Parts: sequence; structure tokens; C-alpha cells
Amino acid sequence: MRRLIAIAILVVGLPLATYLVILAKEIEGQSVIDDSQKADIIVVLGAAEYNGRPSPVLKARLDHAFDLYQKGHSNLILTTGGAGGDQQFTEGQVGRDYLVRRGIASEAIVVEGEGDSTVRSLLAVSEIMRRMNLVSAIVVSDGYHIFRAKRILQHEGMKVYGSPRPYRQQGTWKEQWLYVRQAVGYLLWRMGINI
Repeated sequence: MRRLIAIAILVVGLPLATYLVILAKEIEGQSVIDDSQKADIIVVLGAAEYNGRPSPVLKARLDHAFDLYQKGHSNLILTTGGAGGDQQFTEGQVGRDYLVRRGIASEAIVVEGEGDSTVRSLLAVSEIMRRMNLVSAIVVSDGYHIFRAKRILQHEGMKVYGSPRPYRQQGTWKEQWLYVRQAVGYLLWRMGINI
């Protein structure tokens, strides 16, 4: 019986592990590609906020979106993210407030403040885009996030360009783990599990 279980684990586990490694490498490759161009909207994926202030990661994403906006890539920005641990503020609202303080007109910013995961935020983004008759988006996030975000929005019928926030890769095991984690998240999404 043990031998049969070991064979079953090898038959299922080895191909799955191989697939995840290959997918993680593809995600890593996508993480440094900026294919941004003129689009209907710039979508900034949320990250932590602290008492109404963007975390360094969220700030870097917002600053990158601000630069794309200033370059004329789009006339609209959509900030995403729900309340997380702080029920007083949402990541989406904190992002909007930050961009307004930087000089972007509030009318040029759309907020998605309900999403509590990447998938749920992006599904809400696609719904917002449909209601606004928008078909193309530039997704701004950390590089490791771009692959999955693009695929989810493309699956929803959008034309999507990725623009990772500036970041100098270190080549650490922690970075490699982020790619593997995104590969698992992507595989789960493909299986219909929205995390």
C-alpha cells in the first residue's frame, strides 16, 4: 500500500512541481517587462496602508502610476484594495487620497475599495471597466504580481498591459518564493479557487 501511495505521489506530484517551476520562471520573466502604452485606465493594485498613509510598497506603486498618468498613458487611474486590518481606511481610498495630494484631479480617479484579494479586486475592476465602457488597462503592481493580474483581466475580456513598479531585483530566495507563490495562486485561480 505504501508503495502504491508513493507511486501516486510521484505520478501527480512530479508533473505538478515541474509545472509550477516552469510557471514561476515565466512569472519571473514577466516581472521585469514594462509593456505599457496608451490605455483607457491605469489600474493600481492595492497594498498595505498604515492609518490612512500608503505603505512604502503602495506608495511606490502609486508614484509609478502617477508617472504613467503624467506621461499621458491614460486620463484615468483606478486604485484598488479593501480595508485589510484597518477598518477605518481602504487601500483604494488611501491610494486615491495620495494621488489627489500629488495633484491629480479627483475626477480622474476611480476607487475599488471592496476587494480583499487580488482576484476579487480584479474581478471588481473588470466590472467597473465594463460599466464605464473601458476595454484597455495598464496594470501597476510589483513585478511578481503582473503576470497573474494580466491573465485575470484578459480572461475577463480586457486588453491589458503590465507596468511593474521600479524595483531592483536581488535574486534572493525570498524573491524566488514570491514567484512560486504567484504560480500557485495562478494555478488555483485557473482551478476556480479565488484567493
